[in-house]
Amino acid sequence: MSELTRVVLDCMGGDNAPFEIVKGGVEALNASDEIKLLLVGDKEQIEAELSKYTYDKNRTEIVHTTEVIEMAEPPVKAIRSKKDSSMVVGMKMVKSGDADAFVSAGSTGAVLVGGQLLVGRLKGIERPPLAPLIPTDKGVSLLIDCGANVDARSSHLVQFAKMGSIYMENIVGIKNPKVGILNIGAEEEKGNALVKETFPLLKECKDINFIGSVEARDIPAGVCDVVVTEAFVGNVLLKTYEGVGSLLLKKIKGALLSNLKTKIGALLIKGTLKETLKGFDVKDYGGAPLLGLNGLVVKTHGSSKSVEVCHSILQCNTFKKQDINGKIKEHMSLE
Repeated sequence: MSELTRVVLDCMGGDNAPFEIVKGGVEALNASDEIKLLLVGDKEQIEAELSKYTYDKNRTEIVHTTEVIEMAEPPVKAIRSKKDSSMVVGMKMVKSGDADAFVSAGSTGAVLVGGQLLVGRLKGIERPPLAPLIPTDKGVSLLIDCGANVDARSSHLVQFAKMGSIYMENIVGIKNPKVGILNIGAEEEKGNALVKETFPLLKECKDINFIGSVEARDIPAGVCDVVVTEAFVGNVLLKTYEGVGSLLLKKIKGALLSNLKTKIGALLIKGTLKETLKGFDVKDYGGAPLLGLNGLVVKTHGSSKSVEVCHSILQCNTFKKQDINGKIKEHMSLE
């Protein structure tokens, strides 16, 4: 057996903790024999959830903590004051090298603050962005940033573009990925002050394949592989994407079950339809890594069910094998 990827799972973070979180952890263990799971949180609650499932106990470890960082808490204060919280203890395990990755569905703000204060940024990285994969007609695109830096500067967006390009080439396997900046039109002169300032800087970058501005309506068609934006716009785009995808699935299912004739048709195309619709389900793409840190931190949705948690954990194994942080340091020549 190859060396196990040690993933810390924050069992107390998220709307559905600890039951869906632990369930997702067990699903990841059963899906891959290359994962070791370090379940951090209240030991009694974690053990109660684990008792419901069959899994390889030799690849699990419970780390008991007594505090929980709640969603509405001020992130900086929570990280600094709740030193025995599942989030703080888990991130410190990554920092110390006792774990390879940290996965949480907890407070986004706390994850961002903890990632920078506890795990730390790679030298030379100005701001770490959250970068989820989103489905497109051609496969997936990377949306960077979707929630970490709402007041980004042009230099931040340039680094996002470079990190996103490295990620897509090494993790997803797309050679010379196309990079676009999210804008309200395709023309170079359009956009707000940030986009106008960033556009010429991206054009000058010789180490990325910059294709110019992309409009939101063209993203689902897969017009580019890396979509660069600041976090406010990125988060709005991501939430809209998720909402439209969910509505689309609901409407199609409703139409197919509306009468006897459509139900018969649904049975005939069930297999093909299921595979097609799966591509629209963002839950299958895991969480959003916080790129540019000294260790791997993955944020999954606060409302995540077990499937999202499972995919987020499995992502970590790929990240470790491909040494994404090492490649970012190497290709960006960070000083």
